[in-house]
Amino acid sequence: MRVLMVCVFLLVYIDVSAQAKRDLLASNFTRKKISTVIDRSQSWRPFPAYQEREVWESLPKGLREHTIQQAEQYMGFNWPTVKATQYLEFTRSGDRSQDAGTMGQRRRALFSLAMAELIEGNGRFLDDLVNGVFALCEQTYWGSSAHFYLYGFEGNISNPTTVVPDMDNPIIDLMVGDMGTDLAWVYYFFKEAFDEISPVIANRLKSEIYRKVLTPYYNRNDFWWITGWDEGRVNNWTPWCSYNMLVTILIMEEDPRQKLDGIYKAMQSLDLFINSYPDDGACSEGPGYWSHAGGKMFDFLEILSLFSGGEISIFDHPIIKDMGRYIYRAYISNGNYYLNFADSQLKINHDAGRIFRFGKAIEDETMEQFGAFLLKEQSHGESIRESRLGEALLNLFYLGEWESTPANEPLIAHHYFENLEAFLVRENEGSTDGFYLAAKGGNNNEQHNHNDVGSFMLYYDGYPVFLDVGVGTYTRETFSEHRYSIWTMQSNYHNLPLINGMAQKAGSQFKARDTRFTKSGKYPVFQSDISGAYPPEAEITHWLRSYELVPGKKVTVSDAFELKSRKGEIILHLMTGLPCEVSEPGRVVIKTESADLMLFYDPKQLHFEKETIPISDPRLASNHGDTLYRIAFTYLPNRLKDTITLEIRPL
Repeated sequence: MRVLMVCVFLLVYIDVSAQAKRDLLASNFTRKKISTVIDRSQSWRPFPAYQEREVWESLPKGLREHTIQQAEQYMGFNWPTVKATQYLEFTRSGDRSQDAGTMGQRRRALFSLAMAELIEGNGRFLDDLVNGVFALCEQTYWGSSAHFYLYGFEGNISNPTTVVPDMDNPIIDLMVGDMGTDLAWVYYFFKEAFDEISPVIANRLKSEIYRKVLTPYYNRNDFWWITGWDEGRVNNWTPWCSYNMLVTILIMEEDPRQKLDGIYKAMQSLDLFINSYPDDGACSEGPGYWSHAGGKMFDFLEILSLFSGGEISIFDHPIIKDMGRYIYRAYISNGNYYLNFADSQLKINHDAGRIFRFGKAIEDETMEQFGAFLLKEQSHGESIRESRLGEALLNLFYLGEWESTPANEPLIAHHYFENLEAFLVRENEGSTDGFYLAAKGGNNNEQHNHNDVGSFMLYYDGYPVFLDVGVGTYTRETFSEHRYSIWTMQSNYHNLPLINGMAQKAGSQFKARDTRFTKSGKYPVFQSDISGAYPPEAEITHWLRSYELVPGKKVTVSDAFELKSRKGEIILHLMTGLPCEVSEPGRVVIKTESADLMLFYDPKQLHFEKETIPISDPRLASNHGDTLYRIAFTYLPNRLKDTITLEIRPL
């Protein structure tokens, strides 16, 4: 029986009923229009054929040599098997990494061998590629054990009713779609070469793509990412999976009527995703998920535009433009720091080519220049970024004149995401020098939610001072009723207060009130009453948190509160990765990458303590190293009404 656990699913889905029903694709492009495009595009060739050697050999020499060298390690590769016990580990211990690790090895080998054979073209990698095709065809399921809930579940998605792959009931998750699309590109490029060895190879590959991907997609509508969950809740799965279905259909499907049905079905799903987005275009899943949300939406629209010769395009619509612009508006510094609320890591390395192409599609010069900046930072042209085959090929052949585009960071002065209730302000527009401040209001039912209403992050000279820790390695608990037992999800491990001994709670009812971003005065100010994010037992009348950045001087964090009673501790928490010590009462020295900062507080009002937090999770350690610190300012008076102020100044 499938029983929806609200505390789980409201973490990760958007309710489209709360947004405008735009239906940008279905309302602008009829089935007849799609049918006309199909009739005209039967010989669609988005990339040069394997046999067009001059094109492949014209790619930069260093890139070709690096790609071939990478693939040579997979010559004679012993394709590892995903064991039943690896799948079982998810339901037994919550570990989803074992089957994912083996599939990762298979995916990387397939990618490297295919790219090297395309570039070298003398058949040296074909046998190993055929071995990979057969190994994957023999595999029952190309997806993740963490997604067995698509078979059905009891209580919540961490308790699936089927715990190993069922070949008689194929399901389509993110990874099934990814692998199906990669194998469709392998079929597209190498069918003739495979046929010279034996026609059985390509026929088997086509059969397995249909059995595992296309046939269940055509026949089923009960996968939530197709039509939404309950009243239409969706998230990044919808554009991600729909993109995979679209590409696989365009490559593999030969029946025009079936192709039409499949394309239109995918378009309707993407409409559902676009409908779900607020007008500010903000990705509530965080910038780490943008590549799979707004970014995957772009991938879908780009392929649809390429297939139709530009006739099916909605890149001129404001919501599409703002969904793209989100990623540079959320950018902080150094090529990989972003406004990492929700399940985002501290450092994110985005596909620079996608950002550049998205910028060109919406004719946004700032986004194009940001893409060019990242392409330069990532040394594009020297190697191929490991990704999906189609995405890598788009970056090889569809980046146009990126090298002649000025490479600039989008170091914007300030921005306010009105629907997300998140603001940012930079001390010096166009520079990482000085302070960068960001904060949010919102609610504790956002996608990939953390209990972080009112939290903030502070950077100085482009590096984090007070940070959002981000998210650790996903386990079964991450998307279960136990999510908020994970410390990184809790408000006490964000830059937030504990009030009357109580932390924030999860749920849409726990939200900010009267959130405002004003820039009518001399300096931008952000304020939000965060009292509603705490349970009623916290006895809060109001808790108005305010942030202000005064260029060249200071950042101020202020809490003006009134309580109904005092029955527990009040502690202001700050998370940092930097050494910090009290130099004298009322002053804390924080040593940043480039300078020392001084945090001023009232020692008669607050008592300073610092807790060392060892980091063992590999995902967190890759961002923070082995240690983080939690500063705790305990409020000393017994007042019901007061104002607490922290000031951070450069020394």
